[in-house]
Amino acid sequence: MKRLLALCVFAALLVGCVNKPKQPGNPYYAPVAPQQLQQPRPINGAIFNAATSRDLYSDGRANRIGDIITVVLSERTQSSKSAKTSTDKESELSLPQPTLFGNRLDVFGAPISASSGASTNTFEGEGKSDMSNSLTGNITVTVHDVRPNGVMLVRGEKWLTLNQGDEYIQISGLVRPQDIAADNTISSTKLADARIGYSGTGGVHDTNVMGWLSRFFVSPLWPL
Repeated sequence: MKRLLALCVFAALLVGCVNKPKQPGNPYYAPVAPQQLQQPRPINGAIFNAATSRDLYSDGRANRIGDIITVVLSERTQSSKSAKTSTDKESELSLPQPTLFGNRLDVFGAPISASSGASTNTFEGEGKSDMSNSLTGNITVTVHDVRPNGVMLVRGEKWLTLNQGDEYIQISGLVRPQDIAADNTISSTKLADARIGYSGTGGVHDTNVMGWLSRFFVSPLWPL
């Protein structure tokens, strides 16, 4: 009975460690709230107002907090790694019969000399890993901050509701104004300190996720 109770408690703890699926509406990726934007200053008789002015010669590129910019996802990574180790060691120990003043030393008439046979230790190990990833598409994000040097912090997310679940893309990074194209787009490869996440929820996604018990048996906690 105690073993069954301990097993149930252990299983409950493992279930509690399972990550909950993400939901849309993460405040970190939400657009800039209206109260965070620069409020229009009251008219004081002057024609120019820095809070609401628009450059007649502006090209429409994002440059203020709250502006939007389209990030063109063009990520592609490929890596390959292989390792091979081989060791071989042989040893042999021999202790000759000791003598004292020319006489052989014995213990109860038995010789003290000893000899061990040759021992051989051999180890061979080989590992190989190949990985390739590709992510393409577009996602429009919001400017959340403009640094004193003009670099902008952008972030946002996109959720797609499909018939068998949801797919989402989350992205954040730093953008230089000179890297923005004329159509107000920028390649994801030009984002500094980029954080890009792509995953999904629902039945199709769950079938590709290993269960908590299977993850335990392949984790470092499993002694075998």
